[in-house]
Amino acid sequence: MVRRRGPGLLGTMARTAVIAGTATATANAVSNKQASKAAAKQQQAAAAAAKEQAITDVEQLKAQMEALQAQQAQAAIPAAAPAPPGGAPDLLAQLQQLAQLKEAGALTDAEFQAAKAKLLGT
Repeated sequence: MVRRRGPGLLGTMARTAVIAGTATATANAVSNKQASKAAAKQQQAAAAAAKEQAITDVEQLKAQMEALQAQQAQAAIPAAAPAPPGGAPDLLAQLQQLAQLKEAGALTDAEFQAAKAKLLGT
């Protein structure tokens, strides 16, 4: 009787199956790792873009607030009306109103002085 050498058909098939399974598992692991790295990079890019957008939004809001404050300051400065003939009580009331606006922070010192000079006619 002649004996065969080597593992035979069944052994060869088993070895091939083990090698193929190992190769598939390795390929899947590498693919998953690359996908997770790509997802992490994408999340970082999205977070950076969101942060930049938030900064831009804050800067725009600050500019809008400054513009509104400037408009309110302009509206807070009373227009000087001609003094009525018995003008002392109205003049006194207007000067007190200017002083209140200055104390409230609606007028700067220069604006207060200019409005006072305009009321007094000097």
